[in-house]
Amino acid sequence: MCYHHEEEWREEGLRHRRPPPTPPPTTNSAAVIDNLRRRLADIEARLALARAREAALSRQLNDAKRFVSVMEILETYLNRRFREQQHLLSRLLSSVSA
Repeated sequence: MCYHHEEEWREEGLRHRRPPPTPPPTTNSAAVIDNLRRRLADIEARLALARAREAALSRQLNDAKRFVSVMEILETYLNRRFREQQHLLSRLLSSVSA
């Protein structure tokens, strides 16, 4: 029974321990910082490329939208002209047959 209580005290003592102190900065830390700086520069360069690609794709999308809009206008115009020509032709043919 006494053994059980000692075990609880031991576990409770382990729970309240502070984490070990961090080691003082060394030359290894400088290498880690240098590595992180290089990785950050690489990420920033890739981000700049991605932003440029996004801008180019946005321009292409806007150009495509403008092209589709012009084609729709042209299609509407040609359909109207086709109907007008059909109507004119039907009037001419009906006047000839009459």
